Amino acid sequence: MRPQGSPSPLARADAAGRPADDPRSHLLNNATAEEYRRLVSDGVARVARTVAGTTRPFTGTTPGELAPVVDAIDLDRPLGDASAALEELERVYLRDAVYFHHPRYLAHLNCPVVLPALLGEAVLSAVNSSLDTWDQSAGGTLMERRLVDWTAARIGLGRAADGVFTSGGTQSNVQALLLAREEAFRLLRKNSAAPPPVSAMLPKLRVLTSEAAHFSVLKGAKLLGLEPDAVVPVPCDASRRMRVDALAHEVRRCREEGLTVMAVSATAGTTDFGSIDPLPEIAALCEEAGVWFHVDAAYGCGLLASPTRRHLLDGIERADSVTVDYHKSFFQPVSSSAVVVRDGTTLRHATYHADYLNPARNVEERIPNQVDKSIQTTRRFDALKLWLTLRVMGADAVGELFDRVVDLAADAWRLLDADPRFTVVTEPTLSTLVFRYVPARAGNGGPAADETAVDLANLHAREAIAASGEAVVAATVVDGRHHLKFTLLNPETTLDDIRAVLDLLAAHAEDHLTRNARLTGTPAA
Repeated sequence: MRPQGSPSPLARADAAGRPADDPRSHLLNNATAEEYRRLVSDGVARVARTVAGTTRPFTGTTPGELAPVVDAIDLDRPLGDASAALEELERVYLRDAVYFHHPRYLAHLNCPVVLPALLGEAVLSAVNSSLDTWDQSAGGTLMERRLVDWTAARIGLGRAADGVFTSGGTQSNVQALLLAREEAFRLLRKNSAAPPPVSAMLPKLRVLTSEAAHFSVLKGAKLLGLEPDAVVPVPCDASRRMRVDALAHEVRRCREEGLTVMAVSATAGTTDFGSIDPLPEIAALCEEAGVWFHVDAAYGCGLLASPTRRHLLDGIERADSVTVDYHKSFFQPVSSSAVVVRDGTTLRHATYHADYLNPARNVEERIPNQVDKSIQTTRRFDALKLWLTLRVMGADAVGELFDRVVDLAADAWRLLDADPRFTVVTEPTLSTLVFRYVPARAGNGGPAADETAVDLANLHAREAIAASGEAVVAATVVDGRHHLKFTLLNPETTLDDIRAVLDLLAAHAEDHLTRNARLTGTPAA
């Protein structure tokens, strides 16, 4: 409904007789192409100025400070002018956005993005292809299929492999588990004289995964109707890799208890530690047991392009399904991900035909509809970003960028390991470091610090550095204790940046402990 007092779209007319404020003037078409060029140029110029002028990754704003600014916007009263809207956008978004391109953003699995991918983003948004059916995407369909084939070849899955782009690692993991569940049902029916109903099979299904695996495995199991205890966490070794002996024990236990292991989900790059499970040994165990082998390589997939570290993924070529997130270690904008399977026929478990979209006759006519493979229907042409990246930069250049952050993590680990102010959990395989501030006295023969106080000091240090805007780091819990975390995905970050952030964290933590000691009357550790 038009706000009271606003002019009618028919109140004014342009020279051609069309109302100047006709809503059709906002559609992209041959008549508005030049206006589109101007608007996008203005928007890109503003973002470029913001990026060029960014001196810290975050302003430190809080939800309490920013929410009233956003809530004050009356969405029923349009500004009527793109320049005014961009000015407003500066206040409600650009000014306080978290900028992953800044070298002291060290928190989560967010990467700076390469320019060819941004070009792809601009193109795909304007054309707005939908990658569900051929008659909505044409060349986009074939380009996505070619990229899936390229990825499958890099993994080493063979000529029967296939896959589809997804919104992210969670969707990829959920779809992989869906395929594994349906294949488990198929085998149970095949091997039973009297095929049991789904209601009898479902409660007995189990998924085995590392205790350090991503939470999307648990979420996927719930979405697929599995029991609350269906996901069995397998213990890790000191390097936070799944223990194969413990996995073998769980496989035997499930068999003895009449349970069906529908999948083993290994991780090639855990979120907290960047650890890579022993893929060859897990693959061998799965092959012997006849169990679906999934590899969540959402983080570690950058190794597929690495000129020096591809061997760290050895064994992934034996997987039944693989998750890849190009928007992590291929430096792509969100979203750009895929699930790839060894046997493309298993994707039929996600296939449904609708007469209004992808009728079954399309298969006989060999019309390529990507919706036949996906759990999504409408889907962006996100593959274009990776396509242009490979055509402009090449895979080796992407791999070299990932190698840089892995090299940096190794140098930062040595720095942390030698610093008495911190303890570091494990030497990194990829680019993640988990560590904890410890008071100096505890490491030099003095009285041990109260662990709860140290927990609070670490939490405070993270919050204080974010509030200052000087850096952004992450946090996690290891063995019941609060730790800090660097996730290094910016090739522009230097060891000097790491040193500076460590000094800030230590200062904030020490200040917290000192102030707490004054308040409680206890000596600082």
